Amino acid sequence: MLIFVMVHGADVQDRDGAPDLLRAIRSRHPWLRQVFADGGYAGDKLKDAMAGHGRWTIEIVKRSDAAKGFVVLPRRWVVERTFAWLGRCRRLAKDWEKSIESATAFAHIASIRMLTRRIVRHCKTA
Repeated sequence: MLIFVMVHGADVQDRDGAPDLLRAIRSRHPWLRQVFADGGYAGDKLKDAMAGHGRWTIEIVKRSDAAKGFVVLPRRWVVERTFAWLGRCRRLAKDWEKSIESATAFAHIASIRMLTRRIVRHCKTA
């Protein structure tokens, strides 16, 4: 699984920023073929924006209309869990940053922190 973070200004909707994110991912990871997204990305807008940028399978993970209460959605929980882990970093819990570069840097620092802790835990048990 690949997790990639891109920070936009508050005036950019997620749906409108997705093509920029996917193009950045494509340039770094050209082998990527499948993307999971939530219902906010449904429709032709994202597919049309990504036409001509390689072969993609964009799978929209939607909640069933018949579902009542909390329902774990396939693949969606992975994203939400990762956001929760990143949210444990105090600096990322609120929007303190004044620049996109600073916010992106702290998201990378938090990711590095998570990975190093996971590696240490794995080394201790191995």
